[in-house]
Amino acid sequence: MRRFASLAFVALALSLNVTRASAVQPDEVLSDTVLESRARALSKELRCMICQNQSIDDSDAPLARDLRLLVRERLQAGDTDKQVVDFLTARYGEFVLLRPRFSPHTAILWFTPAGLFLLAIVGVALARRRRGDSEEDLTPEEQARLAEIAQHPEG
Repeated sequence: MRRFASLAFVALALSLNVTRASAVQPDEVLSDTVLESRARALSKELRCMICQNQSIDDSDAPLARDLRLLVRERLQAGDTDKQVVDFLTARYGEFVLLRPRFSPHTAILWFTPAGLFLLAIVGVALARRRRGDSEEDLTPEEQARLAEIAQHPEG
């Protein structure tokens, strides 16, 4: 019985460790391994316009398949990786990129998290300042009592 439990545990652990396979179909794969590796790298950087939170490499959507085929087509035509990305960006806009480029119109995407973090720090600092729990705000009697408590904490 212990052996069965051990095997069941191992099977469960292995099943939880399975990673999602890519959506690339065998008929999409290029015979040239160098071009195929470039296509896969590009596909991981491009957003599926339907799924929006997946790359076209991971998406099963028909549009993602069309984009994967288009990437491979452009690579076979001799385009560089940058030319492929520029072509898709011109056609679909910056939204096709999983990681948008830094530019004046995408600056808000890059600076908003840092700006919110800085605002939070300023807010916490102002709130602590307004609380006025500092020792300087205590009367002389309160300071003496605090010193007494600090010397004899148990009583």
